Amino acid sequence: MNNKAVITIRNYETSDKQRVFEIHDRARPIELEGSCDPQAFIPLQDDKDDIEDFMASRKFVACEGETITGFAGINGNIVSWLYVDPAHFGKGIGKKLLAVALDQIEDEASTYVLDGNTTAIALYKSFGFKLAASFETDNAGYPCICQKYTLPG
Repeated sequence: MNNKAVITIRNYETSDKQRVFEIHDRARPIELEGSCDPQAFIPLQDDKDDIEDFMASRKFVACEGETITGFAGINGNIVSWLYVDPAHFGKGIGKKLLAVALDQIEDEASTYVLDGNTTAIALYKSFGFKLAASFETDNAGYPCICQKYTLPG
């Protein structure tokens, strides 16, 4: 008997908001490790800039049965969101979400990643993304280095 979980991807629905926020808030501190001061963490519902970007993005959710385990978003040709619940790491959810997001982008895709987020960088590189730029910025007022990756269309 195969006990491997079946992961499905569907369009985001408004009723998914609370669970998606929870996933972001569980995964974001891990994203900040080695990239930025942990105090840069702001819950998604309290981050005015990110909420605006979140609302403007076309979003998809990954589900294991009825449980939402991750989400991705695109805004134009930018992969603007990609988070997986840490309780579900290692199941290929990020890969499935990224593949669906890229299927929706017609031109050169791009994304922005904190320089210390080695897991995300490895995922994007595995899809053929290349480092296009690296720049200093801030995250909630804390300095960090951000990298832009592109994938030719």
